[in-house]
Amino acid sequence: MHAAVIAPGLYSLAAGPVNTFFLESSDGCVLIDAGFPSRSEKILQAIQELGKQPEDVRHIILTHAHPDHIGSFAALKKATGADAYMHPLDAPIAIAGTGFRRLYPTPGLFSHIAIRALALAPQSVEPASIEHEVRDGDVLPIAGGLTAIHVPGHCAGQIALLWPQYGGVLFAADTCSNMLGLGLSIGYENLEEGERSLKKLAQLDFQIACFGHGKAILSDASSQFKAKWDH
Repeated sequence: MHAAVIAPGLYSLAAGPVNTFFLESSDGCVLIDAGFPSRSEKILQAIQELGKQPEDVRHIILTHAHPDHIGSFAALKKATGADAYMHPLDAPIAIAGTGFRRLYPTPGLFSHIAIRALALAPQSVEPASIEHEVRDGDVLPIAGGLTAIHVPGHCAGQIALLWPQYGGVLFAADTCSNMLGLGLSIGYENLEEGERSLKKLAQLDFQIACFGHGKAILSDASSQFKAKWDH
């Protein structure tokens, strides 16, 4: 696996069909999400290719408790010794390694096939502890400040993150995706709540948007969110 540069000090580590993000920081590097199970070695290899060691990672932020985002969390936590951060509605799932809530597909054949495939995946992952509960509006004092935004719908305890660097970088998690263009995620626990979360994100200003699934938008990203969801 190779790291793709999104901006100086910000990289995407594509752990299969889901993205993990790596932020370089003088107060300890940051991993956002942890990919599917059994991807920890590839993620750590990509970090080492950036000239960093596992122990340089001091913070692991989990955007939500789905197996493709917390699958390698326990292994990465062991390798790095990092503290973990998560919303209190989803933290118990990561701590237990099970208890995933049901997703309902959005309209379209691709979404139905993808959700069916996810349902066949193992319904447990290796558990690990969460040191810090993160609530809506919390500003994490790492990497120059990361503001947490509670964005339920896809997952009840999902958070997005807004980083003030580079005109604003939004880590949108799975509120939406950018696989076949900017659009809805493949599934939601509650689609109406997910659409309210997207409208909430469309009120923000940011240049760059990063997604759990799909390519980052590298310029004028918030205008694309506004065009789709600010109505």
